[in-house]
Amino acid sequence: MKIVACIKQVPDTKEVRIDPETGTMIREGVPSIINPFDLYAVETALQLKERFGGEVIVVTMGPPQAAEALKDTIAMGADNAILISDRAFAGSDTLATSYTIAKAIEKIGGVDLVITGKQAIDGDTAQVGPGVAVNLDAPFIAFIGKIEDATEKTLTVARLMEDGHDILEVSLPAVISVVKEIGEPRLPSVRGKMRANKFQPTVWKAADIAADEKRIGLSGSPTQVAKIFTPKSRGKGQMLQAETADQYAEMVAEKLGSFLG
Repeated sequence: MKIVACIKQVPDTKEVRIDPETGTMIREGVPSIINPFDLYAVETALQLKERFGGEVIVVTMGPPQAAEALKDTIAMGADNAILISDRAFAGSDTLATSYTIAKAIEKIGGVDLVITGKQAIDGDTAQVGPGVAVNLDAPFIAFIGKIEDATEKTLTVARLMEDGHDILEVSLPAVISVVKEIGEPRLPSVRGKMRANKFQPTVWKAADIAADEKRIGLSGSPTQVAKIFTPKSRGKGQMLQAETADQYAEMVAEKLGSFLG
């Protein structure tokens, strides 16, 4: 089974700062990490390889420094990694990103399964996984909490729902997104770290994946972020304590009355 795990390098959210003049994110000096949800995608791919054999290839789209994130996945046990990086991709929204990643997967060829995390912590859209599936004309299942079984032609999974889970079978090739219940991401081994230190990911530009220039970067992005800002502090909250529901209702009514004048 040939498996592609998609990851994204994101700013460490604890360190995010917004420039008050431009309204844009300050990236200089801000540490980057692998999107935490994507680590579960890599872990799932490695589990599948251990159970059923095959190859795990990790793909990311980003600037040259995203190669460091790919090295981390090699240390975890991935077989290969590909960085899709080109100035032409700058400004891509989720539509353009999905198209670009799908073109890279097509170039890899013979991929049986594509795995993504449920969403990225910077955008929180959860759109890239299904977007890749649409571009590949492949079935998509979200919120996978367990891989039940796999054959050369099918994958059986447990999809988490509010009231339990569904057992679904999907034909391969397919795209899935996984949740943290799939299994805790493993720590890199010493041998993996040694291999990662010497590893250099393959880098593909727009021309390498035969990307349509009208569908990448700003040209291929119908949605654009006009401004990002940090909400102003509204002051400290107030905690109300009461022994009964009636007392609590009276306290809330009193506070709301004084607030509304």
